Amino acid sequence: MRTIPIAGLLACGALALAQTEPWPLIQLTRRPGVDTSSIRPYADARAAVNVLGMASITGAPESWLVAAHDSFASIEDVDKAVRSLMPGRTSDGPPDQPPGDVFAVSRSLIALYRPGFSYRADQAIGMFPRARYFYVTIYRIRPGTEAEFADLVKLRRGALDSINMDRPEIAYQVISGAASGTYLFLAPLTSLKSLDDGMAKGPVYAESGKAATGSELSRVHFLFRIEPGMSYVSDDFASADVEFWRPKAP
Repeated sequence: MRTIPIAGLLACGALALAQTEPWPLIQLTRRPGVDTSSIRPYADARAAVNVLGMASITGAPESWLVAAHDSFASIEDVDKAVRSLMPGRTSDGPPDQPPGDVFAVSRSLIALYRPGFSYRADQAIGMFPRARYFYVTIYRIRPGTEAEFADLVKLRRGALDSINMDRPEIAYQVISGAASGTYLFLAPLTSLKSLDDGMAKGPVYAESGKAATGSELSRVHFLFRIEPGMSYVSDDFASADVEFWRPKAP
């Protein structure tokens, strides 16, 4: 009987999940500036994971690598595969960060999918292979106010539904690598025109982004551009737009 490598099984499981529902876990790595070589360890290790590389359009110049995982075991397997190719490597220290950075000095964090806080998450994950930008909102809330924050998110979803706003997003709660009460909301955008469409909705759209409770310590918004040269995705993922994800050399 022909055997299938364990890495192949992990890849199949992770990629199938990524195509149908939000990933249970993401691992986010931040780097100052834009460095296309940052994705090389994943490629060299042939890691069983999809990694989206994004460069900031707003905020401090930095890049994010967002790796999709279905379990902590997946994080461990990818970590072992990548580190096996970098013997003796030591940390080069935290990146330069502006005052008030919500991630403090973290370079990497792990976040858990929160379906109750997400908005049309099934649509959002389906847009990931076609996304060209991400609108990212980072919330920090006061200890013990998650129920209040949930009410705020519910009101916001209702406002978006009332204008049939087609901007789905996936919510993740940071569980390691940043202060407690930190949440990431990832909204994939196929083009920036969708932001124009939102503004055209008028006051209701604007009101949907306002805080309705005192649970928030801070809220910041960032706009990122997807960089295929900084990404490591499967052929299945790339099949939505092969020319974008697999550009031919000039």
